[in-house]
Amino acid sequence: MKTEKQYFDDAISLKTYMNQMKNHKENSQRIYEQFECPKDDEFIERLKTAKPKILVITEDWCGDAMMNNAILLRIAEAADLDVRAVYRDEDTSLIDRHLTNGGRSIPKYLLLGKDGAVAAEWGPRASQLGDYVLKLKESLPSKDSTDYHEKQNEFISRITAEYTTKPEYWLAVYEDIRKTFLPVVQNV
Repeated sequence: MKTEKQYFDDAISLKTYMNQMKNHKENSQRIYEQFECPKDDEFIERLKTAKPKILVITEDWCGDAMMNNAILLRIAEAADLDVRAVYRDEDTSLIDRHLTNGGRSIPKYLLLGKDGAVAAEWGPRASQLGDYVLKLKESLPSKDSTDYHEKQNEFISRITAEYTTKPEYWLAVYEDIRKTFLPVVQNV
């Protein structure tokens, strides 16, 4: 069985992944261009010192990945980190080891320690956004309803618009990644 470190070694850089995107590329680029990591943040300094590797499990059709990967790329650049991406659907054995509530939700960020083992994982959403998105999804009709696809498309359009225009969402993602990785980063 391939280890997370082996997946990392075989992966492409997050920047290359984002440059190759076919879906959501413009939206992701827009977020990337507008988001700046908060200044005077001990998180970035600790990342610079520890230099952990981060493996991203993602797909470019995913709206959460569209927003979150842009923020992670900014973090990686600020801390000079090696962050690499693998496509979830090319080899599901990796995501199957990192399920969210039994599902293959993405993106997933795996912070690898010096030994290559997973020291922490984050994803697929900031907790406050997760609650919000789940609440919105509850208003969708059942999948067998005649208007399900129409309502689902409206939901996707709404979330995409919010993800690409609300800096408070971007900061929530940053803070949630920080909250997850900061306690372990000094031990990797």
